[in-house]
Amino acid sequence: MQRSSEPLVEVRGLTKRYPSFALEDVSFSVEEASITGFIGRNGAGKSTTLKCLEGAVRPDEGEILYFDEPFVGNEDIVKQQIGFELGGATFFRTKRVADVASVTRRFYRAWDDRAFDEYCHHFAIDQHKRIKELSQGMCVKFTLALALSHHSRLLILDEPTSGLDPASRDEVCDIFLTLAREEGVGILFSTHITSDLDKCADHIIYIENGRIKGEGEREAFKAAYRVASLEEASAMHARILGIRRSVSGDTALVPSEAGIGEAATLDDIMTHTRKEAQ
Repeated sequence: MQRSSEPLVEVRGLTKRYPSFALEDVSFSVEEASITGFIGRNGAGKSTTLKCLEGAVRPDEGEILYFDEPFVGNEDIVKQQIGFELGGATFFRTKRVADVASVTRRFYRAWDDRAFDEYCHHFAIDQHKRIKELSQGMCVKFTLALALSHHSRLLILDEPTSGLDPASRDEVCDIFLTLAREEGVGILFSTHITSDLDKCADHIIYIENGRIKGEGEREAFKAAYRVASLEEASAMHARILGIRRSVSGDTALVPSEAGIGEAATLDDIMTHTRKEAQ
């Protein structure tokens, strides 16, 4: 998948400060027909960033543009073209799928009943079932059906595959690929499950301690890092970016230009505890 030159969303210098945490100068963009994985440890700033994108949190500084227009002052127009799922939504658990859809359609001028029925059929969602009767995987698919039935150009999702079994995660990743490739939908989703990123993401954004530490096309992003034994990295005076302790031997995350070790995986990059450059 190729990233286009026109972003669906562009984040510029986003900053949000709390007493014990700060999101600082976060900048990135998401293009149409692309799938961007947003990664980082718990507490790194992923959810705060996504909540700023939704409008649930007001940033202290910075700018968010959707479709080349400022989010502030255009929120209603913008949200007509975006599907958000930022976790914690339980809908009305005793209500039927069709009832929840009936409420949701009132908020979107471009709601398409035929599209919703088709997505429910495609995802094998029984509209007569109550929300509490759906599995976690089916709830994810229902969320996607709701988002897509008002013809979203962009999906912003927080941990959409968390808690799903491998087969269901694989199916959701297939849905993402189809949406991006065949319908040109842009997708930004956070996750800790790196195998999902290897399957469907073409771009990675890595946040740590409230700052973007790395960004790029997936394979190029991974190629910037290598993993070597801590002993070898220390002996070669390599710049150590992170360390992972193990009974089988400690390892160090180093820049690829160090010329030692083996190619790093996304899991390696996320699990090596970061340290200040030497």
